[in-house]
Amino acid sequence: MPDFIIAAASTADLPAEYFTEHDVPVIRYTYTLDGKQLDDDCREETRAEIYKRVRHGAVMTTSMINTYTYYDFFKRLMDTGKDVIFLDMTRRISSSFINAEKAAKQIQEEYPNQRFFLMDTLCVSGGLGMLLHYMVKLRDEGKGFDETIEWAEANKLKIIHWFTVEDLNYLKRGGRVSNAAAMVGSILSIKPILYVSDDGKLVVASKVRGRKASLLDILDRMKKDFTEPDGKEVFINHADCLNDAEFMRKKVLESFPTVSKITITSLGAVIGAHCGPGLFTIFYLGNKRFALHS
Repeated sequence: MPDFIIAAASTADLPAEYFTEHDVPVIRYTYTLDGKQLDDDCREETRAEIYKRVRHGAVMTTSMINTYTYYDFFKRLMDTGKDVIFLDMTRRISSSFINAEKAAKQIQEEYPNQRFFLMDTLCVSGGLGMLLHYMVKLRDEGKGFDETIEWAEANKLKIIHWFTVEDLNYLKRGGRVSNAAAMVGSILSIKPILYVSDDGKLVVASKVRGRKASLLDILDRMKKDFTEPDGKEVFINHADCLNDAEFMRKKVLESFPTVSKITITSLGAVIGAHCGPGLFTIFYLGNKRFALHS
């Protein structure tokens, strides 16, 4: 049995079954759907229902996890007597991370004979899920607490995130594009290609016209930074756009036939609330993240 615990936030956007099967305790973000607060339960059927309702006009918002909720979750983990590694979304995307830091500091003071490590993953959504997945594999192979953290710190910036959205109005609501840009973009069918930078920000890499063009643009980018795909895994998360996910799985397999597995999962509610139905995301362990100056 491992002598440490790897825990995560629900925004790792893996299926509920993954967390159960791999003994990963989860702290759940919450969201509000048409005025009703709900837990992010990571169930595929829940995600499908959410996006169906949002497409029909339901309003969804999210909120931070407060310090006490983090503290209570961390304390229950530490009371097992084991050391703990906790993974959450990057601080540059989620302000909840500040609350997690406050709770972690208190926990570290109260449990001086155990180790608690809060990682700023610089990842989000399926990128966070992929980092978690590789760390769980290391744990299950018998790697220790320090070795697992060392690998993760050395490789977290190689977890590549690519996104594209269907409807710019969701990015407008989050302040990521202006009203004018959203209006013009919608009229001209402009689709932004977004990525997570080295410092954990969500950044626009380019803009193309048309949904299919945006997917193929992402594929072209993969060909530049996924040069050692042999035996690697690819994660695809989608917000009610399964056909696009299947299209991209086929294209990725044609371009990278030696990957070991491509997993398609519905996107979690929290990220989906900010980007809307039709968000397509893909994640893999590549060379390095894209930079605007490169």
